[in-house]
Amino acid sequence: MSDHAADREAIEALTQLRAALAAHGITLPSLDLHLPSYASTYRTPPLLALGNCNVDTATRLAAALRVAR
Repeated sequence: MSDHAADREAIEALTQLRAALAAHGITLPSLDLHLPSYASTYRTPPLLALGNCNVDTATRLAAALRVAR
């Protein structure tokens, strides 16, 4: 990973998303930067990989998003 501004932007978004999920008691264990994004030559931030979750986590995430609207 580089110190490019787009990388810093992606890391900041990742940090904010983890914190927002944690505030609702939700952890997505595989939430991370999408490493294949670094293979591209785009100047945009790398993608975030939301990963997999179990049914309970998906249900809690949906409920948190409904409340946030």
